[in-house]
Amino acid sequence: MSLSLPPRNRSLPSQPDIDNASVMVMKDLKDLLRRMSQDQNKIHELLSFLGYALRSFSNLNQFLELIPLIASRVTDSDGGALILFKASGQMRLESLHCPERNQGGMKAQQVRTAIERAIQQVLTGSPTALDEMVSRYLGADVHLYGTSVLVKNAVRGRLYIFSRKPDYIWTDNKRTLMRLVADQTSVGLENHELTTELIKKERQDREMEIGAEIQRQLLPRNCPKIQGIEISARCSTASRVGGDYYDFIPMQKGDRWSFVVGDVMGKGVPAGLIMTMTRGMLRAEVLNNHSPSKILEHLNEVMYEDLEKSHRFVTMFYSEYDPETQILSFSNAAHTPALHWRAKTRSVHALDTMGALIGLEAGSKYEERSTHLNSGDVVIYYTDGFTEAASPEGDRFDEENLRKALDWACQNCFPLSDDVTRPQMILDYIFQEVQNFIGEGHTHTDDMTLVVLHIKDKALVN
Repeated sequence: MSLSLPPRNRSLPSQPDIDNASVMVMKDLKDLLRRMSQDQNKIHELLSFLGYALRSFSNLNQFLELIPLIASRVTDSDGGALILFKASGQMRLESLHCPERNQGGMKAQQVRTAIERAIQQVLTGSPTALDEMVSRYLGADVHLYGTSVLVKNAVRGRLYIFSRKPDYIWTDNKRTLMRLVADQTSVGLENHELTTELIKKERQDREMEIGAEIQRQLLPRNCPKIQGIEISARCSTASRVGGDYYDFIPMQKGDRWSFVVGDVMGKGVPAGLIMTMTRGMLRAEVLNNHSPSKILEHLNEVMYEDLEKSHRFVTMFYSEYDPETQILSFSNAAHTPALHWRAKTRSVHALDTMGALIGLEAGSKYEERSTHLNSGDVVIYYTDGFTEAASPEGDRFDEENLRKALDWACQNCFPLSDDVTRPQMILDYIFQEVQNFIGEGHTHTDDMTLVVLHIKDKALVN
């Protein structure tokens, strides 16, 4: 009996074959790692370029054109689309990337048409409804993925990528990259809105500054020097352009003078424009040499139509003073009455007449009165910014407090040098009293205008 060796197992590779297989596996692994590294570098470069574009492009449309392209490249898809939502709820296809060579015969115009038709069918602005409609119009053989573009936690758009590759896989990594592109889109939209608002604000600031400068030029630069009286005036606007107005208008070559203070309802540029119009028309009326009541009557007639269209009104206290007779004639169009401090009795009296707002009603009539001013008397014209000034507790300064402040100032404010006049001291004191009332550090919310007239003692008049 003889022994024989078992047959060789022919399925086992030889040692050289094993070595060759290992080399092939290592080579494939290195190629895979190299491709992955290249893909990572490509993604990094694409996202870096998008960040550069975000910082560099001054044109938002140029930046938004890149979004679908970058989104499709980093997710290795066939194309992308960006749909933005308007404030009204409407939607529009902002930008599209769809190279036809990757669409299996589907042309870019076909994709655009499909998406635009889908948008027309969605009325609610719901991202879910939009996704369903876009997917339906693109076709069942198209893989569609989307993510929202959020600006300040509000959905401002939808970013899509799509592919017709049968083996296309939507991975967590692609989802993250898609979200990064959408976030960059959000930053671009928000930056554009902020820039637009800044430009708008700068333009408005410039317009306000021009309006304020024009208004400063129209208000009297200096108080006039009139025989027998001293005058001081100040207009403090709540914003750069206000609706308060005061003026000193010479009549009959300075033999008589008009003193006027007015207030346009409202603040800002619209009120400032009406104030400018009022000034021009009033000065034209004064040249006709009518009485105070007739001047207000004519002013109401010529301004009524324009004021009615603008839904604004003007209050005005108009007066004329004769230095020779020391007679002050006045008429009031629903303005705060002037206050007359009589030096002889040390008492405060209101100067007022009946009359409607300028622009309230066509054909309005106005009363007229007059009073004699004596040596030492003080008259103040003011706007309701003083009486409406509010304390931190919500109380109003009101006319009673203004009367008390005027009375105290007239009895205690006497200049010790020629550097300051008595009307200036009275004016400063009243403004400071109002500031103390509303509280240090607080600002008034309405325009405040004050004009102070002081009748000098005859013995001191040159």
